[in-house]
Amino acid sequence: MIKGVIFDLDGTLIDSMKVWSKVDRAFLRECGVQNPPEDISERIRKMSVDESSEYFISTFGLSCTKEYVADRIEELVRIQYEEIIPLKPDAPELLDFLDEKNIPFGIATATYKSLAEAVLRRCGIIDRFRFLLTDRDFPAGKTAPDIFYGGASLLGFSPEEILVAEDSLHCVETAKSAGFFTVGVYDETSAGDRPAIERIADAYVMRLGEIRGLAAHE
Repeated sequence: MIKGVIFDLDGTLIDSMKVWSKVDRAFLRECGVQNPPEDISERIRKMSVDESSEYFISTFGLSCTKEYVADRIEELVRIQYEEIIPLKPDAPELLDFLDEKNIPFGIATATYKSLAEAVLRRCGIIDRFRFLLTDRDFPAGKTAPDIFYGGASLLGFSPEEILVAEDSLHCVETAKSAGFFTVGVYDETSAGDRPAIERIADAYVMRLGEIRGLAAHE
C-alpha cells in the first residue's frame, strides 16, 4: 500500500530537461569554449551543482571559481523557470488525486532550490508539497540514498511504503536499491535509458496520470 510519494522535479513534474542541455553549452561558449561537447549535459547528469561546477573548470580550463559557475548557470536559466517551463501533462490532476486519497507528497531534486521554488510558485503548486529537498540539503545528490531517506523521514513512512517517481536511470537505481517502490517516468531526454529503467523500476509510465492506478492499488 502506497502511503506517500517522493517526486523528482526536472523531467518528471516539469518539462525542463531540454533547457539544461542548451544552457550548459551556452555557458561554455560564453567562457570561450568554441565547440562544447554535444553530450555535456549527459556527462554531468549524475553530478551535484558543486561537482558539475568543478567539472567545467577542470575539464575546460576555466579561470573562474565554482561559485561563479554555479551562480552564472543559475542566472542563465532563471527566466525559463520563472516564466516559461510548463508542468508535465497530468501533474495537477495527479496531485489532486493524491490529496483526495490523503497520500502526502514531496520533492527531491538536484535543481537549484531557488529555481525549483520559482517554477512551483508560478504554477501555483508550491504549497502542496510537504518538502522540497535539494543537494544543498544532501550534498551527495541522488547517487546516494540519503535524500530519499530524508524525504521518507519527513513523510513519516518506511521506504517500501513510498512511491518514488523519477525520469533518470541513476536516480531509479538509487531509490530502488534503497527499498523504495520506484516508478520510471518517460521523458524525451532519457528515452534512450527506457529499457534499463523498465528493467530496474517496479513500474514505468508514459504519463504522470498512470501513477494514480499504482498509488491506489500497490
